[in-house]
Amino acid sequence: MTVEIWSDIACPFCYIGKRRFERALAQFGGKDQVEITWRSFQLNPELVTEPNIGAAESLAKNKGWTLAQAQQAQAHVAQMAAGEGLAYNFDGQVVANTFDAHRFTHFAKQHGQQIEAEEALFAAHFTEGKNIADHDTLAGLGAAIGMDPVAVKAALASDDFTDRVEEDILLARQFGISSVPFFVFDRKYAVSGAQEAGTFLQAFENAMR
Repeated sequence: MTVEIWSDIACPFCYIGKRRFERALAQFGGKDQVEITWRSFQLNPELVTEPNIGAAESLAKNKGWTLAQAQQAQAHVAQMAAGEGLAYNFDGQVVANTFDAHRFTHFAKQHGQQIEAEEALFAAHFTEGKNIADHDTLAGLGAAIGMDPVAVKAALASDDFTDRVEEDILLARQFGISSVPFFVFDRKYAVSGAQEAGTFLQAFENAMR
């Protein structure tokens, strides 16, 4: 079985959804037969990387909210994340465009480490306060999961994997995917959003029939 997951590293619900999906996978009897492919999606492709602007301020500007509304929304999501064992640090979060981070995940996929790269990126963005648009940061994340940081930087300095990211985004559009996370099971069943683990488990079982 192949499960394709469209997500954006800047999407807080995508990290939560990842944890819930993983919990369901651990309970699934056929987990050894599941191949996972992460696919790129950008919620805000026009976002400019701005390390000096607060995440709440950026969210308020993007959504047309007050700063207080943005902070309240972040607190709610942080509480939800904590329920999955994730420590979100919105106060330290760096506002960053995710396109190069997505290219990094495709580089990692070529080396059989896409799942590790996705986890490293989510942790870097939501917990560790790292700039996931910065090539040195991405090279460091690559090194931490066993990849050659020099090769990572060389790939990011070129146009490598740009077409892969764009193909994923186009495929999402063709499938009518407008929000993430979005999970497609063998292109037969789909789960939209950070659903509870039981929903994912049911999708696994349905797709195996």
